Amino acid sequence: MDLTCTEEEETFRARLRRWLATVLPRLPAKPAATDWPARRAYDAAWQRMLHDAGYAGLHWPRDAGGQGATPTQHLIFLEETERAGAPYVGANFVGLLHAGPTIAAEGTAAQRARWLPPILRGEEIWCQGFSEPDAGSDLAALRTRAVRDGDGYVVSGSKTWTSHAEVADWCELLVRTDPAAPRHHGLSWLAMPMDAPGVTVRPLRTLAGSTEFAELFLDEVRVPAGNRVGAENDGWRVTMVTLSFERGTAFVGEVVACRRVLGALAGAARANGRWDDAVLRRRLGRLNAEFTALWRLTQWNVSGAQRTGGVPGIGGSVFKLRYSHARQELYDAAAEVLGAGSLDAGHAWVADRLSALSYTIAAGTSQIQQNIIAERILGLPKGR
Repeated sequence: MDLTCTEEEETFRARLRRWLATVLPRLPAKPAATDWPARRAYDAAWQRMLHDAGYAGLHWPRDAGGQGATPTQHLIFLEETERAGAPYVGANFVGLLHAGPTIAAEGTAAQRARWLPPILRGEEIWCQGFSEPDAGSDLAALRTRAVRDGDGYVVSGSKTWTSHAEVADWCELLVRTDPAAPRHHGLSWLAMPMDAPGVTVRPLRTLAGSTEFAELFLDEVRVPAGNRVGAENDGWRVTMVTLSFERGTAFVGEVVACRRVLGALAGAARANGRWDDAVLRRRLGRLNAEFTALWRLTQWNVSGAQRTGGVPGIGGSVFKLRYSHARQELYDAAAEVLGAGSLDAGHAWVADRLSALSYTIAAGTSQIQQNIIAERILGLPKGR
């Protein structure tokens, strides 16, 4: 893997820096973390700015509406937007980072034409309807059913931890279309309109006070058969494509953010005298090595995805497993550097620390990632 940038890529970096320096000072203030309608409007407006400037879907293939950028350009974009303090994808997370890429990889031409442009323009927000009250990490145990009725499906059941459901227009929904089939078979991936009759959303409040997740109740919701991505009963395979994006490339921007946070912690330690503690310095040094290695793994995963048609491989589970724990260790170190005052509810670090706790569960628990690595990478036998 060649980690050096070409002249063309450095030109891309310089152009992006100039654009960010021009537009970021003109952005309005960020809305409150608990005001999701305002956050949706803010995130959608930023996405439209990216689209109009030619930076939306930078690494998506051109036939999916993207820019067909090289892996290095994609990583440069993440580095420079984080360095400049640009907004994160926010409410656009599901659509931009795994529903959209899944449709680009698995959808028909009509589906790509219908859903991808509004995602890239920030006009439509997606949520994820995979987990259920009794089928989280054991996703194949899901019981939400979709019964074929003419040219559509009638869907009944419930979902939980439905990301951004209260402001979403569409839901990437995994349902059981053949209840007689084995667990990992008989599933289908549907795009469900959130304004359909029979859809009820009940926000869930997190430790940080936000409602970015929700319970989703589906009472005989009709979904057109044309909204099924992939073949009927082939939803597990399509879902593995979605999860490959979620684990393999969706978190890459956050690695850049963590490296910035680590630099800020080192600066704070020097300023408040904590830098004299040799044990703390070693801790921060080890974290620096961790995130440097994770960034190299990110580069490898993104480059590998480019070579295989854009879908990340199972190396994403290696990244996700280590990243979720390293992020928690980073914010443990933050509490040590900043002292007891950093635990005050109003401190800026508290929300990030609480959020870090969820990363060993989100996108598949660490135990699930360990199983995937053991079976699919190391070739170990399945547990009994």
